Amino acid sequence: MAWDYYQILGLGKEARPEEIKKAYRKLALKWHPDKNKSPEAEKRFKEINQAYEVLSDPGKKQAYDQYGESAFTGGSPFGSASSRQGPFSYSFSWGGGDDFFGGFSDPFDIFESFFGGQSPFSHRDRIPSYQINLSLKEAVTGVKKEVEIGGRKREIKIPAGVETGSRIKFKDFYLVTQVLPDDKFSRQGDDLVTVARVSFKTVVLGGTVAITNIDGEEIKFRIRPGTDSGKIVRLKGYGVSKRFGLGRGDLYVRLEVEVPKKLSGKQKNQIKDWDF
Repeated sequence: MAWDYYQILGLGKEARPEEIKKAYRKLALKWHPDKNKSPEAEKRFKEINQAYEVLSDPGKKQAYDQYGESAFTGGSPFGSASSRQGPFSYSFSWGGGDDFFGGFSDPFDIFESFFGGQSPFSHRDRIPSYQINLSLKEAVTGVKKEVEIGGRKREIKIPAGVETGSRIKFKDFYLVTQVLPDDKFSRQGDDLVTVARVSFKTVVLGGTVAITNIDGEEIKFRIRPGTDSGKIVRLKGYGVSKRFGLGRGDLYVRLEVEVPKKLSGKQKNQIKDWDF
């Protein structure tokens, strides 16, 4: 689904700047993770801040009103920014940058800036935040790391399923995660996307395809005879671990036919004899 920033803030498109600020203040205070302990608080808080960042900026608001969510999209896994492929959603970007939070600012920075640089939740002001870079595999599977925080070496545990912009609270600091691109996999929410190269023989006659998932697990699946190149196969439950133990997303595999570069004379003659 496309994001409706007006709906997120409970506003109509005719909302005035003061109404946008009022709605943001009310919802941000309600869903701030330091106050609201429900499982969806962090996600809602992030959505609210993204909506406010767009609608409170005249330039971004004009672009959004004219083009909708596509004004901020960076393209789907298998297409351009103006197209969609199956279940995949677009990723956020603004101005073509690779910003920390998918093209948007840190939602907690927006929140504190709104209140004059100081959070109304006083204990957050005493807790510093640090960035940590993670590979996609580390973000998907979780990882233990030794890091230096405030001049001290510490061993920390990153839970499985974090994404760029996730904010993890430790005893005396926060970590904001930045997930680096991966050569073979991309992520769409709780789903993973990859490409499998398959032989011409396999797509024509059908057969078994084997791939290695991001966590190193080998997965085998069958495809039917006559499968087209570019077909996307959904492997349920092989995606990203969902937070709070709610299972895993799915793995989507796009099949690409591997055309042989060298053929023997016999093979060429056999192909010439095909009558289809």
